[in-house]
Amino acid sequence: MDSGMNSGFDTQGAGITVRRALELPGLRSGLPEVVAGADRLHRTVRWVHAGEVPNIASLLKGGELLLTTGYGLGTRPAEQRVFVRTLAERGIAALVVELGPRFARLPAALVDTARAAGLPLVQLHREVPFVTVTEEIHTEIVNGHYTLLQRAEEVHRRCTEALLGGGGVPQVLAILADFAGNPVFLETTDGRLLYAAGSGPEGADPLQVWEGLRGPHKDAPPPAGSVLVDVPGGGPGTGSVRARLVLLPVRSALAPVHRMAAERAAGILAVVLMQARQEEELAARGRGDFLTDLAEGRITADDAPAQARVLGFKPGSGPLLPVVMRLGDALSPTGGGWAVLARAVGEELASVGVPVLLGVRPVEGRVPLLLGLRSESERAAIADRVAAALRAGV
Repeated sequence: MDSGMNSGFDTQGAGITVRRALELPGLRSGLPEVVAGADRLHRTVRWVHAGEVPNIASLLKGGELLLTTGYGLGTRPAEQRVFVRTLAERGIAALVVELGPRFARLPAALVDTARAAGLPLVQLHREVPFVTVTEEIHTEIVNGHYTLLQRAEEVHRRCTEALLGGGGVPQVLAILADFAGNPVFLETTDGRLLYAAGSGPEGADPLQVWEGLRGPHKDAPPPAGSVLVDVPGGGPGTGSVRARLVLLPVRSALAPVHRMAAERAAGILAVVLMQARQEEELAARGRGDFLTDLAEGRITADDAPAQARVLGFKPGSGPLLPVVMRLGDALSPTGGGWAVLARAVGEELASVGVPVLLGVRPVEGRVPLLLGLRSESERAAIADRVAAALRAGV
C-alpha cells in the first residue's frame, strides 16, 4: 500500500477522503477541478455511486461520492439549486460532474448553491470510465479497512502474549489504553468501577477521570465519542454480559479501529474473568494500588480524598487508621483467601459504623486497609476489632 493511500485514508475507519479519491488515477485522468467546497476535501468517501436521475438523492445514504454527466441536474436554475441542496442535506461526500454534451461548463446556480451548502463540487474536463473510478475507490476503501483490522489484530496479539507471559486483566487494559491513547475502564454491569488503566489529560489519574465523567453519571449515556463494549459472560439473559469496557475520549478522539481493538480485548477479558472470576480481585487490586501509592507518597493529600471516594471510601472528619496484613501461602491474595478476610473485617466494622477501604497486593502478599475513626480515643479498640475479625476470618 503506497504512502498516498496511507495519508488519504480516513483514520476514523469509514473510507478515504475526497482529496485522496481525486488523486487516484481514474479521477486524476479526468483533469478534475474543484469549483466549490475546496475546504471540505477531508470529508470521508464511504462509497461511490453514479447516476443521472433527478431524484437520485433519495437513493443515497450519505457519505457517497456521486458521479454524473449532469443529465439529471435539470435545465432551469431553480431545479439545479434544488438538486444540489437535496444532495447536501443527504450528506454526500462530494458531487463530481463530467463536462461534455450536457454541460460545457457548470452553471452558476449549481456552483453557487454548492458553495453555500459547503458541498465539494468537482468538474472533470475529460471523459473517464465511471466503472474504473468506482473500482479504484472501492478497492482503496477495502484496503484501508483491512489495514484497520490488522492494527486491531496487533492489539489482540499483544494482549494474548501478555496473558501467556503471566499477565492478567490489568495488563490487557494497559495495552488497550496505550493503543487508544485514552484511559480505559472496566466496569460491572451496574456501573461499579473494577479497574482503570491509562491516564487522562496532562497525566491526570484515571480515577479522577472516571469520577468526573462516569462515577456520578453511571446511569446516563457516556460522553459523546466514547466506546462501550460488553464483556460477555456466557450465561443467558442478564448473565450474557459479565462486565463492560469503557474508553473515554479525554485526550484524543476515538476511532472505529479503537472499537475493533476493544472488541477483541473484550473477548480475551471474558475468558480471563470466567476462568479466574476476577471482578472482586480486580477491584481489590485497584484499592491496593491506591493505598500503596498513598502510603509511599505518590498521591498528594489534595488528590487523595476524591480518589478514595471513587473507590467507595467515605470517612468522616476523624483520624485514619492504616493497617497492613501479610498473608501466608494458604491465604494468598491470588488464591482468593483474602476475600474471606475482607468479608470478616467488613462485617465486623460495619456493626460499629466504621468505614473501611480494603485492598490487596498479590505480588507482596499483603492486604492493606484504611479505616476511618470517629476520634483518636477509639484507635486501640478498633485495632482490636480488626485483629479479632482477621483471626475469625482465618
